[in-house]
Amino acid sequence: MCVLCGQDFVAQVHWTDRHIEDRARASGPGDPVEYQRDRRRDRGHRTALTNEVLRHYGLRVEDWGGSKYVLRDGKGRTELVQHLGALWPAAAKLAGTTLDPLDTDFIEALSAAHKDHGR
Repeated sequence: MCVLCGQDFVAQVHWTDRHIEDRARASGPGDPVEYQRDRRRDRGHRTALTNEVLRHYGLRVEDWGGSKYVLRDGKGRTELVQHLGALWPAAAKLAGTTLDPLDTDFIEALSAAHKDHGR
């Protein structure tokens, strides 16, 4: 356990990261640099998509070293989370509300953001 952040060093691979792990195992010993590049690119993509959702609640997430995520609110509070599954309860805690993907205000805000960006 890390004395600074209180997190375990050894963690199970979360299902959101599993496809990269499975692909690497299936292809056999490959280029570790390529594996890390693919893994970082996928995590970056997931982080960007997650931030589109979190923006509505005044939150932001960043990848931390390719192993954890740092969740922040506008007041400077932070939560360190192991994986995206653990992110949502932490986000609800920081936002002070339940994050409801079916909330009409959220859906309208997300739709407006996509229209503004020409998507």
